[in-house]
Amino acid sequence: MEMMLKVFFLGCILHLASAQLQNGFYSTSCPRAESIVQQVVVKKFSADRSITAALLRMHFHDCFVRGCDASILIDSTKTRSSEKDAGPNLTVRGFELIDEAKRNLEAACPSTVSCADIITLATRDAVALAGGPRYNVSTVSNVLKTGPLIEPVKSKGRGSTGRTGSTSVQ
Repeated sequence: MEMMLKVFFLGCILHLASAQLQNGFYSTSCPRAESIVQQVVVKKFSADRSITAALLRMHFHDCFVRGCDASILIDSTKTRSSEKDAGPNLTVRGFELIDEAKRNLEAACPSTVSCADIITLATRDAVALAGGPRYNVSTVSNVLKTGPLIEPVKSKGRGSTGRTGSTSVQ
């Protein structure tokens, strides 16, 4: 599984090498953005630890074809089917977590945080909660055909998260 994560993250990084992204993008426009997403993920993770795999899969399916654009969140209409309803995506789950994070973010900072960033931040936090690597995410609002940039965080000791089994995200 660790190798699959490395290949996935490497693919994202290579795809986004030329994107204009930055760590802490929302620090002035929505200072609590990352903590709001984290709170939703911690709540869901405490009830369902398999949410990590679900979010990794959602993130992969969203980013795979044309970049991380949150198109996997769009519902089909009567006249047009969406990516969400494509065969390989029918078993993707975790939409309720992203919806809750978006509602909470809209209450705090209306029309500020992109859905692509929410998926990426939620996935990062779930991976860390599951004991996986902790990594920085560079974000940008209104991402089109790009997505968040993922950077590993240097190890602080045991494992790459520097934690020994805690369920809090650092």
